[in-house]
Amino acid sequence: MLVNHTLKPIYDKNSKVLILGSIPSVKSREIGFYYSHPQNRFWKTLEKIYNEEIGITKKEKIEFLKKHHIALFDVLKSCDIKSSSDSSIKNPVPNDLMPILKNTKIKTIFVTGGKAHKLYQKYCYPITKIKAIPLPSTSPANCPKGIEEKLISEYKQIKEITNK
Repeated sequence: MLVNHTLKPIYDKNSKVLILGSIPSVKSREIGFYYSHPQNRFWKTLEKIYNEEIGITKKEKIEFLKKHHIALFDVLKSCDIKSSSDSSIKNPVPNDLMPILKNTKIKTIFVTGGKAHKLYQKYCYPITKIKAIPLPSTSPANCPKGIEEKLISEYKQIKEITNK
């Protein structure tokens, strides 16, 4: 099924890092905000690394991101995908990341999950010339035992950069 990305990127002129997923999940598209599946650990992981409650509303999450100089978007503008399965992605069309990069202080890009990293490397890196740092997926589809410690350990890189 063809899916078009309908969420606006979140950033401001003070953003220092850009975090990219592949494309919003079914639940995120339904709710209209990033990482909205209740079992997705993205927001919980950020709360833990910053030792701060984010809140549950879109507004609170956007305020948190901007406070910590984090921009959020996705690699893909559209693709054919079955449900929310990144492994089923076909016919990917990348988002144009240059407007974000030209209007921010972003020097570091993180990608959540292996598929997002592969897509970024193939479609975005040749244009941005910024190497992306892969992070583990926070998706509920990737729930191996002990993932919480791995997520916190890997995602701490974000805090190290945004606190400089």
